[in-house]
Amino acid sequence: MALEIKINDRTVWVRLIKQNGNLLEVDVNGKIYQVDLLHTPDSTFSIIENGRSYNIELVPQNQPKKYIAHTLYHTYSLEIIDAETRYLINRGSNGLISNEKTISSPMPGKVVKILVNEGDVIQKGENAIIIAAMKMESEYKAPIDGIVKKINVKEGDIIEGDQILIEIE
Repeated sequence: MALEIKINDRTVWVRLIKQNGNLLEVDVNGKIYQVDLLHTPDSTFSIIENGRSYNIELVPQNQPKKYIAHTLYHTYSLEIIDAETRYLINRGSNGLISNEKTISSPMPGKVVKILVNEGDVIQKGENAIIIAAMKMESEYKAPIDGIVKKINVKEGDIIEGDQILIEIE
């Protein structure tokens, strides 16, 4: 599973390929790295990559999976966005994913109930679909006033994360 990591204004995708103890093979934006990673008792991370040593201190912030990262010479703002974090972020924003004219689920789940039909007029904030994921049901709301253009799923369907469920025009 890939993690989206926002570092200041930059976004990188990191995927663990394999691990043997502290030795990791990771894919960072398509480039493969062999690293020795150690989480020290003083909340820093020691990373050795290609014979070079890096130490990073991660200081948790007020929000889940947000940190300030301190290196020897620089400080960075980090946000780690995994499936759980994406789910929590999107629940707080009425289940909306990036595109304002669609309703998507941030994680895999099952369509429990569709509350609208194609052609229906829908108001911003109106419940449109109920999805079961992580042993709980979530109601996803219309991001805008409009007309339901297309429903891409049916009740009982198993869905994937970030799959567009309903399109609104």
